[in-house]
Amino acid sequence: MVLPAQRALVPLDSVLGLLDLLLDETADEQSAVAPLAESLDGVELAGVLRRTRRVRAALARWRRRDQELSALLSSARELAELRDLDALLDRLVARAHGLVGTDVTYLSEFDQETDELRVRSTLGTFAPEFRRLRVPPGKGLAGKVVSTRSPQWTTNYDHYLDVPHDAEIDEAVRAEGLVSLLGVPLVAGDRVLGVLFAANRDEHAFTPEEIVLLSAFADHGAVVLQTVHLLAQARASAEAARAANEDLARTMAARERASAVHQDLTNAVLRGGTAHEVARTLAASLGRSVEIFDRDLAPLASARTAASRESSSVTAHVRAAVERSRTTGRCVFLDPSDDGASVVVAVVAAETLLGAILVGHGDLALGSVERRTIERAAQIVALLALKREAVAEAEERVRGELISDILLGDGAHREELMLRARARGVRLESLRMVVAVLVPRDRRRAAVQALGTWRPGLLAGEHAGCVVVLTDAADPDSAATEVRECVRPLTGVPVLVVADAPVATWGELGARFEPLRQCADLLHGMGIQDTAVNAAAYQPYLALFGAGRDGIVAFTEAVLGPVLRWDRDHSTDLVKTLRTYIDSHCSPARAARALNMHINTVNQRLDRITLLLGPPWREPEPFFRVTVAVRMHALATGL
Repeated sequence: MVLPAQRALVPLDSVLGLLDLLLDETADEQSAVAPLAESLDGVELAGVLRRTRRVRAALARWRRRDQELSALLSSARELAELRDLDALLDRLVARAHGLVGTDVTYLSEFDQETDELRVRSTLGTFAPEFRRLRVPPGKGLAGKVVSTRSPQWTTNYDHYLDVPHDAEIDEAVRAEGLVSLLGVPLVAGDRVLGVLFAANRDEHAFTPEEIVLLSAFADHGAVVLQTVHLLAQARASAEAARAANEDLARTMAARERASAVHQDLTNAVLRGGTAHEVARTLAASLGRSVEIFDRDLAPLASARTAASRESSSVTAHVRAAVERSRTTGRCVFLDPSDDGASVVVAVVAAETLLGAILVGHGDLALGSVERRTIERAAQIVALLALKREAVAEAEERVRGELISDILLGDGAHREELMLRARARGVRLESLRMVVAVLVPRDRRRAAVQALGTWRPGLLAGEHAGCVVVLTDAADPDSAATEVRECVRPLTGVPVLVVADAPVATWGELGARFEPLRQCADLLHGMGIQDTAVNAAAYQPYLALFGAGRDGIVAFTEAVLGPVLRWDRDHSTDLVKTLRTYIDSHCSPARAARALNMHINTVNQRLDRITLLLGPPWREPEPFFRVTVAVRMHALATGL
């Protein structure tokens, strides 16, 4: 045995060889340690060899860790450059797959609202159902990773009983052939973003190094993923802010445009503008055609753009839209098929419909500001209509008072009446005829307005319950017909017009009016309500019966009562035969030709009339009364 003092020193070359062994991963241990055998015994040599192996293993681990860290840092830099979320998730999975080297790597994103995990990116998988996998809250290995926020792993998932299994998850795992799984959380702050998985298709015990490495990579990935989310939110916020600024700019522009339109419309009211001016102003602001209608939805004013179509017709849909707008005062959008009209708004004052505004199609979107502009225009049109009607009503009242003073006045105020008439554009000395117009009370104003445009130089207004026209016409028949043709289309109701012969001077007009009104009342009382007549033709009846209908009915019933009752009871028309017989100069042959029947039939009917009225009815005095009664009956039945 060699004593310590007697031991040989270890040669320097052997020590250097041992150090080279530690640095060289490929060097053979036995050949490097052999030179030490001469200086060391077996036990010492074994100890050196054992320590050498530990040092080499530690150095190998450090080298691998360095490589992993280098790869990890390289991956982090690469991931930090990505801004697209889907591309980032795919790159995360690809880098993790390369770092850990498992068969399958995939990432499940965590839904904060439903607490579900949804597979977003995979590498190494082949089963399509696995790529669509959703993990319910708390289920499977993924659920445990989320709840604990720490890595979880298993060498065999089928035998892993520490978590509640889910049939759909288990089926997807089996379809993919996965056995061992490692899952690490992607956590940013206090928020779980998802779970990163590494899996093998055979049993594998994951080493601490693999777990730490995947966890470190997941931490880097979570930071980058959170940054991408924040950047996406920032971009979305910036886009929303840009859109809000654009909306604000558009709104401000629309408000400025609306303010200018409102000012123009207000000025139109103040300076006595018309509906045409409103239409032009609104059309210029909206770049759309504008049509304004009156209370009867007849065209009142319009303004068109170069691209606008023909006039919009007032269809049933448009009328229905006007009624809807009438109750709210708001714009109502129309179907595009309504002949070019896009929007309609009713022109109302309180609950009275004064008209409507129709706006056509155009490029400018009708936002809230534009709709309020259209509604404001409707209010302006209503003000103009009320103003126009107030002026017209005042003028009609003045003209009505002037007509009343002319018809009821005396010569003491002759000059005053002439001046008042001249202020209305009428030369009183030229008026020679009175015309009475009977229409329902609620249509008298429309009749007066219609007559205001009939011909210049006349006066029209209400007096004594009817519309009176003072004109310079010379022929009563043509004057009555022309007045009726003027009034009836605008009133839409039956119109009875009675005219009388012209007078020598306007001072005689008052004396002519009362018989004229009595004639109108007589005809109206007998049911004649829609015709134009010359009062002179009915003076005999006025002389006989006045204006009372009761006397006419009583006289007719007393003379022709039996014949009238026979016609009612037997559905015959003996009265018509009698009237035709009288008109045919009491000739049965002429009456037969007029009635288009055989003379024997006429004689038989005359015999029946004789039986009913008695044989004396053909005597001169009874025949006169029968003739008058037949005439009055014909008038009463509207002949």
